[in-house]
Amino acid sequence: MHGGTLVGWLLLALCAVSGAYCLLHARTGTPAERRAARAEAQMGFGMAAMALPAAVLPPPEWAWALYAVLFGAAALRSLRPALGGGHHLHHLIGSLAMVYMAITMAPAVSGGGGDGHAGHGAAGGAGGIPALTGALLVYYAFYVLSSAGRLLPVAAAPGGVVRVAGRGPAGFGSGTDERSGLTTACRLTMGIAMFAMLLTL
Repeated sequence: MHGGTLVGWLLLALCAVSGAYCLLHARTGTPAERRAARAEAQMGFGMAAMALPAAVLPPPEWAWALYAVLFGAAALRSLRPALGGGHHLHHLIGSLAMVYMAITMAPAVSGGGGDGHAGHGAAGGAGGIPALTGALLVYYAFYVLSSAGRLLPVAAAPGGVVRVAGRGPAGFGSGTDERSGLTTACRLTMGIAMFAMLLTL
């Protein structure tokens, strides 16, 4: 991303860790939960790859076409489940946003040519369609805020045990409750990363 080497490394680390957690989570749960976890792992690793600073390892020109194809296929897989709404719809929006960013950052579109900024947006200029980028930024801003709200303690139960919204006592709930909190935290992390990546267009 054209957003600074330090920012790129930070996004890479956060997305890679989130993707790894989702991949581990894909081994358990119901079939629907495993499919969702695999989709989120793909999103995390894809975002990590796209966040790799170009100054360190310039991506080949074909990489952006590969990202577009991979996330286009993910969007097609999410299309039918997304009709039911819920998190499947978020997966669809995320996959389409990744396709949009891959197309926008492709050298032929960004004008990066063969230099160190290839595929990372034209230096000094905005890429993509401003209205679409703005709509995605608004969506992810609301998504991040709502995800963060689900992680905040909302009340103290008798005995001084803090309860987290929608789950059992923080740190003392069942394994499922704790995993749900980690899953929400990973989704929050990827939402923040997506927001940051869209800002660099």
